[in-house]
Amino acid sequence: MKVHKSFLIGAVLTSLVALAALLSLVWTPWPPYEIDLPSKLQPASAAHWLGTDVLGRDVLTLILVGARNSILVGVIAVGIGLLAGGLLGLWAAARRGWVEEIIMRMSDFTFAFPALLSAIMMTAVFGPGIVNSIIAIGIHNIPTFARVTRASANAIWSRDYCLAARAAGRGPVRISIEHVLPNILSVLIVQATIQFALAILAEAALSYLGLGTQPPQPSWGRMLSEAQTLLFQAPQLAVYPGLAIMLAVLGLNLLGDGLRDLLDPKLARAR
Repeated sequence: MKVHKSFLIGAVLTSLVALAALLSLVWTPWPPYEIDLPSKLQPASAAHWLGTDVLGRDVLTLILVGARNSILVGVIAVGIGLLAGGLLGLWAAARRGWVEEIIMRMSDFTFAFPALLSAIMMTAVFGPGIVNSIIAIGIHNIPTFARVTRASANAIWSRDYCLAARAAGRGPVRISIEHVLPNILSVLIVQATIQFALAILAEAALSYLGLGTQPPQPSWGRMLSEAQTLLFQAPQLAVYPGLAIMLAVLGLNLLGDGLRDLLDPKLARAR
């Protein structure tokens, strides 16, 4: 069997980010909330592998804990979108008519506002913080999953086995669970990986603006914000969190592309 390069590279990069987050739960080189002003802005050394920031905190520690917070936001936000949006999409495909029309028009209304702008508005109204960031990103994921689920489910409802199940007297809920959902699960998994990458970007952007993860919790986006005034004095402070965000998003995008190719029957037959 031929190895899919995108899937392999994406899986490796995503695994590294996940391992960094898991490692931060049990071990970090230094306490993540320890401030040591005499040691501020130190270069990389044996004691601080990536140096220290303006408050003397170990940069590697902040990167590890920031990975944990980014993954937390991504998992919950994508989970909200997948659960709520998936249910709405299945309902729209099963009922059709006015139910489908209302759900799709609500999705269109949500798409009229860019994801990041919507998240900024919500966190500005309800206050900054990781919880409000998760809710804001999760709500904007709902119409995305609803549209993807509805489009994929409509194609399945026209298949012979669904028509036979309806002729046998099975209800729309049972058909959706037994026949529709298993056949669109691969599409939802691929979409979830893409939305996961977007959620990490959105969380970093909100934290950069001061609306996301709040101090003293480390965040890749806030690390970039704090480093912008030190670009000439300590450019590495912006490089490390920037690389972390880039690798996480790149890994998830490559993983999604690889999963799409591997799970698509037509592409599988072509290989």
